[in-house]
Amino acid sequence: MVRGRDVSSYRDRHGNISQNVLAACNFDLEFMYVLSGWEGSAHDSKLLNDALTRRNGLKVPQGKYFLVDCGFPNRRKFLAPYRGVRYHLQDFAGHGNDPENEKELFNLRHASLRNVIERIFGVFKSQFTIFKSAPPFPFKAQAELVLACAALHNFLRKECRSDEFPVEPTDESSSSSSVLPNHEDNNYEPIVQTQEQEREDANLWRTSISSDMWRNAT
Repeated sequence: MVRGRDVSSYRDRHGNISQNVLAACNFDLEFMYVLSGWEGSAHDSKLLNDALTRRNGLKVPQGKYFLVDCGFPNRRKFLAPYRGVRYHLQDFAGHGNDPENEKELFNLRHASLRNVIERIFGVFKSQFTIFKSAPPFPFKAQAELVLACAALHNFLRKECRSDEFPVEPTDESSSSSSVLPNHEDNNYEPIVQTQEQEREDANLWRTSISSDMWRNAT
């Protein structure tokens, strides 16, 4: 619930009043980091920059990287798919839809790994059905509710190790603020953001990975 001049900034691209949540998870379907409370109109890259610059913000394990969706730019430590190239798993389903070049193969494997973020949100919303509606809480309470339920989700995953909750199908285009790591480490490397050079280096890095994938596959 937001009122007055705040309404327009919390209106997302679908016209709904919402908050934008950035989440990082691991392959055990546990949240590693959650940032809630941003306006629904806020761009994903703005959330990521905020997460990285906070005192207790998102940390990237040394020597590792995160997979991110196309809502984020390809940059150091954050590996994004190729834009304008087939990406979603259903795009490759069926006979004759195999990847035709190195970019498509890269996107297919990227989507296969990053699909865990869709799964964790499906489990999350099945566990905490309050997020299926817009409860009449003040916005601050709603933002804190996301964090509290994420902590409870992690507790259930660690203590119960159960997938008894059904996973709802998730529209990949609706959960654009999501990141996940290739795997965890306890040593963290500080993020030093540059400008065009960082983007160029990241694109060369992605090209090297996709070329190796394609060469090994063929």
